[in-house]
Amino acid sequence: MSFFSNVLFGGVKESDDPTGLSGNTQNTESQNEPIVEGVFYPRTLYKFNGHDDEKIFIAVLGKVYDCTAGRSFYGPSGPYSNFAGRDASRGLGLNSFDMECVRAWDQPIDDLSDLPSQAVDAAREWQDYFAKKYPCIGTLEPEPGVNY
Repeated sequence: MSFFSNVLFGGVKESDDPTGLSGNTQNTESQNEPIVEGVFYPRTLYKFNGHDDEKIFIAVLGKVYDCTAGRSFYGPSGPYSNFAGRDASRGLGLNSFDMECVRAWDQPIDDLSDLPSQAVDAAREWQDYFAKKYPCIGTLEPEPGVNY
């Protein structure tokens, strides 16, 4: 059977595909489900930035959201891409996309204690937005010996 016949009429068996991608809907479905970690450290969150891993996770006020569905906003080249794989609380609270508003994975988790109450309230409003739009998949916690 020709290539086109195989594609159009499904003549290729799953076992004939060395990549394991054709016809394997169960595998595809599991790849689209969020990874449920429960607890993320800044170091483990960082890899879910759309570059190192296809998934995009963002933390807001200690909760981690799977924002992969919003790839056009949070993924590479998106307007909010600097928040991908990081704690976005300060940047969202200050309405700033500056890299100074996000901490590196080896810095203490930002407690926002130096921000005015309006900025903390704005971060809470963003957290409410994320909670309605994206699945919450865990919490962001300091890694022992690293983020203190």
